[in-house]
Amino acid sequence: MMKRIAAIQVFDFKNVKKGELEFKNNENYPYGSVLGLYGQNGSGKTALIEVLSLVKTVLCGQSVSLDFANHINVDASFCKIVVQFTIDEKKVHSDVEYSFKLKKEMIDKKSNSNSEVEWEEKAVIFDEVLSYAYNDDQKKIIKSKLIDTTNSAIFGPKSKYKSLVGTSKLDELNLMVAKKIVRNESKSFIFSNEFLDVVRNRSKECKDEEFLRHVYILETLVHFANHELFIIDTKNTGFISLGILPLSFHVPENESKSIGPYMIPLEQVSLVSELVFNKLNRIIENMNIVLQQLIPNLTIEIRKLGKELLKDNQIGYSVEFVSNKNGKSIPLKYESEGIKKIISILQLLIEVYNQPSIVVAIDELDAGIYEYLLGELLKIIGDQGKGQLIFTSHNLRPLETINKKFVAFTTTDQKNRYVRLKNIAANNNLRDVYYRDIALNDDVYDLTENAEISHAFRKAGEMSGC
Repeated sequence: MMKRIAAIQVFDFKNVKKGELEFKNNENYPYGSVLGLYGQNGSGKTALIEVLSLVKTVLCGQSVSLDFANHINVDASFCKIVVQFTIDEKKVHSDVEYSFKLKKEMIDKKSNSNSEVEWEEKAVIFDEVLSYAYNDDQKKIIKSKLIDTTNSAIFGPKSKYKSLVGTSKLDELNLMVAKKIVRNESKSFIFSNEFLDVVRNRSKECKDEEFLRHVYILETLVHFANHELFIIDTKNTGFISLGILPLSFHVPENESKSIGPYMIPLEQVSLVSELVFNKLNRIIENMNIVLQQLIPNLTIEIRKLGKELLKDNQIGYSVEFVSNKNGKSIPLKYESEGIKKIISILQLLIEVYNQPSIVVAIDELDAGIYEYLLGELLKIIGDQGKGQLIFTSHNLRPLETINKKFVAFTTTDQKNRYVRLKNIAANNNLRDVYYRDIALNDDVYDLTENAEISHAFRKAGEMSGC
């Protein structure tokens, strides 16, 4: 089975009043998909990664933090996200669209109605709509709504409600209560355990073809968000600076539910269980195959320093992470920030290269990575990878190495925040074309004046007594 994010629309999130991006690369489909987003500082690149993180949180049925709601554009009372997915399994193709709105709301955080009201500001997800289109060799279903929570009922349409929930009055009552609970907990109703449990219980008895198709759509999105969608934001680099290596990885579900990241403290010896040690050791051995090709003769290892009995009577080890190069070993903490950055994301890049349903979104992929190596890495993944990689970057080297259709740019127009450059000839250097557009097109870059910058530096220096 192959799952992909096909497109996204963002309304009133941070400085993006409206932004639309298609991720599907038609000429490469159904193989690997790469999209790099470029643009000046503060133009909406990180906003895209944060929206994808929000989507993952919602689909996983987790509580949305108030931080996301604080990113709603200052001129709007709510933001809206629309994300489209493709699901392909053998000869069955599904197009799925999920949309929701997010706002801030004051909610009484005390459940006891006799208590004095105590208000708390929370993020609230509302107006969720899940739609899908479906086709195989025998049947084709045009796009229609599967779940629509925008009306006052539990959800519509009525026919889909009956298919998913049935006619049980007890389930209806439970879902009415659940809808209020998940609202107070800043969760999605569609992807809440309360709703999914009702559907899953019904699936034990109902074998109707339409019902099973609907459950298939829901379960596929839930599994995708929990096990195959990875978001690496700038906190990743921040942890590295603090002496913590966030090792992100994907482990086959039949082996473990764990998908990382695993926080490795580099400034001190770590105590890990035997299970965790064995898992990390396998991951590191796998990473070393690629690492020593990226950085010649460099490998890393997790070294046992001692054996201990843990509180749960399980065997544990005191361990240290070291790097080996040219026959010499040093603690990993002494390696450069760039090498640590590569190590922290390398296993996910391996997965993107090999697994068609793995989707990885990385903010500021270029931070700390040598530009030539960055360009070659992205070219290899773009040409031969099977999964989907979405990244933002300031380094323009990849514009000279990856397919020109794998790149999008931010604009200065908040109502049309993301664009792709058009009419790029095969022999054009995209980096040069982008520089030309910066000079000639103020929609792409909000131009700065060198003389004004220089004057500002002098004025600031005079005011500070320099």
